[in-house]
Amino acid sequence: LQRTGASRRDLLKASVVGGGLVLTFSIAAKAQAAEIAGASALNAYVRVAPNGVVTITAKNPEIGQGVKTSLPMMIAEELDVPWENVRIEQADSDPKLYGRQFAGGSMATPLHWDELRRVGAVARAMLVQAAAVAWNCKAADCKTAGGQVIHVATGRKQSYGALAGQCAGIAVPDPKSLPLKDPKDYKIIGKFTPQYDTAKIVSGQPLFGIDVRLPGMLYATYQKAPVFGAKVASADLDAAKSVKGVRKAFVVDADSANVMPGGGNIGSGLVPGVAVVADTWWAARKGRDKLNVQWADHPTAKQSSAGFAAKAKELAAGPPQRTARNDGDVAAALKGAAKTVEAAYYYPFLAHAPMEPQNCTAQFKDGKLEIWAPTQNPEPGRQLCAKMMGLKPDDITVHMTRCGGGFGRRLGNDYMVEAAWIARETGAPVKLLWSREDDLQHGFYRPAGFHYFKGGVDAAGNLTAWHDHFISFGEGSSVASSAGMAATEFPSRFVANYRQDVSLMPLGVPTGPMRAPGSNALAFVHQSFIDELAHAAGADPLAFQIKLLGDKPVVGEPPAAYNAGRMVGGLKAVGAMCNWGKTKLPKGEGMGLACYYSHMGYFAEVAHVAVAASGDVKVKKVWVAADVGRQIVNPAGAINQVQGSVIEGLSHALHQQITLVNGAMEQSNFADYPLLRINEAPPVEVKFVITDYPPTGLGEPGLPPAIPALTNAIFAASGKRVRSLPIDTSQLKT
Repeated sequence: LQRTGASRRDLLKASVVGGGLVLTFSIAAKAQAAEIAGASALNAYVRVAPNGVVTITAKNPEIGQGVKTSLPMMIAEELDVPWENVRIEQADSDPKLYGRQFAGGSMATPLHWDELRRVGAVARAMLVQAAAVAWNCKAADCKTAGGQVIHVATGRKQSYGALAGQCAGIAVPDPKSLPLKDPKDYKIIGKFTPQYDTAKIVSGQPLFGIDVRLPGMLYATYQKAPVFGAKVASADLDAAKSVKGVRKAFVVDADSANVMPGGGNIGSGLVPGVAVVADTWWAARKGRDKLNVQWADHPTAKQSSAGFAAKAKELAAGPPQRTARNDGDVAAALKGAAKTVEAAYYYPFLAHAPMEPQNCTAQFKDGKLEIWAPTQNPEPGRQLCAKMMGLKPDDITVHMTRCGGGFGRRLGNDYMVEAAWIARETGAPVKLLWSREDDLQHGFYRPAGFHYFKGGVDAAGNLTAWHDHFISFGEGSSVASSAGMAATEFPSRFVANYRQDVSLMPLGVPTGPMRAPGSNALAFVHQSFIDELAHAAGADPLAFQIKLLGDKPVVGEPPAAYNAGRMVGGLKAVGAMCNWGKTKLPKGEGMGLACYYSHMGYFAEVAHVAVAASGDVKVKKVWVAADVGRQIVNPAGAINQVQGSVIEGLSHALHQQITLVNGAMEQSNFADYPLLRINEAPPVEVKFVITDYPPTGLGEPGLPPAIPALTNAIFAASGKRVRSLPIDTSQLKT
């Protein structure tokens, strides 16, 4: 919830609507019950109908990570209602009612684990009190089971549906005063539960932003410059309008939109372009094809991936622009090391490529804006639209649709801003739909990066020196979005002589978070180089990692604390899962190990690969040991998330890259930006290591170690190091 100065009890509000109980957290006066018509206007968390059906509102955007199911599971568990009696509705964006609503950072479980269980506990307590009043007994004389209140002494029962209408006069208890269930009594949490929308998804029912239809709706495309931020010099609007079905075509530039020009970082707003609006999307696309847009010159046209690589090499040869961390004496430790290793690593720009391209439906009417958007971050989108159009945020309604993938791309709301602007200019409801080419060539990209390593080990096989000159993007002290690296990045704090240098290059391409931001790239370079040092030391990689972590349970202070004990537990667990070091593999096959901490999850992974004489790589299996605390809310969704993370990581490593030439992205569709196909996907075995820590999220931390586990396995199978992504299999030929 937002910080308002009100207590959580003051934020609790109960109402009776049509004979049912409505429970909601809202920024309101003293908690009270009242007769209110129209439950939908309240955006309630819990609604109990007279027939006993309980409708629970899912507050956060659903992007495939399963929160539309798992968050209501928390409420239903403490409400003590059978899951088969639960119905789930997606909330609209309403920060006054729900606080922050976003999908990102694997934060849904840790942020809501306590709060949403207490929502259910409060509703249950009120229903019990209603029964106690009706039966003239104490609430303590009653219990609940299966959506009923039961009088313990007599066995008398009453359904929630029958009691809901009697809750209007019941005082709302303080949520913190209520006991929560012992996990041994869970009937919903911890049980394999299918995602709520699965049947609708597989049968093609409308759920996604791309499915929205409004009466009188038109369709729009928005063409932007290949070079990020370039303005329109000229466009043949009349030619576009000549296409049958095209209603309007007009130019938008940064000055008229009153927003930031140029590429910028995620959330920078509207960029120049040309909009075409038509009766159908195909007509809009055909009109766009006739625009013959000429673009003004822009400085980003001088930038390229090849130029960045050359500049990085030049910067690495000279002194760094700054030093982020310098522990001990790295130079002396390298000089005194028994063995040293030097290596240069590179990872490319990546596009998110969700299956559902960016889209948004908008209607501007009577000074009000209404939006239907598959967004991961609706409130910043509302604020951007308000700023752009000179509206009050309260004059904008945002309906959250299900997202056909996000992976961080939909944390930015550029498509929402475009749709809103076009709808106002058009005077009718408009659905803006990007093509696949738009999506790949106008994203907020995972930044590329360059690392120049030097490391040393002593005669006893200890890691004694680590130096990384990290070349990334930004200017001065400002680092491009998601292009930085913390000074606490492992193995920082675990190596006595550790130095992290940083140099930056200017970038005109917009960047932003991708699934496991930063970690998705940094795990590859750090865990691969650790593997190199283990082999230089003549040590088993698993034993080397455990020795490096040492016997200190926790290093550092929150929020940068690193629990070495939990990581060691994961490493030992994954070693046991795959029978590490005890399986004799055929020639050309190998196992690789990696571990990584990100988004509060401790993950250790092993990949088993076969490398053919042709250099082709076949991933045969991946094992994952995951420590995300004491409770898995929905094991079905949890396993799905880990498996999906691993598959995406393998796809990054084997296939994906975005390259910049003359300021524009080369790749345009899946033909030149391939994703991992089903015949390439290995079995992924997942084990959750249960530890006594609060439960955390799972959408992201499984991805980062998958990549170095793969590249380390390739070395074990072929003797050849992979230091650049995506993997060039021609370099693996024997």
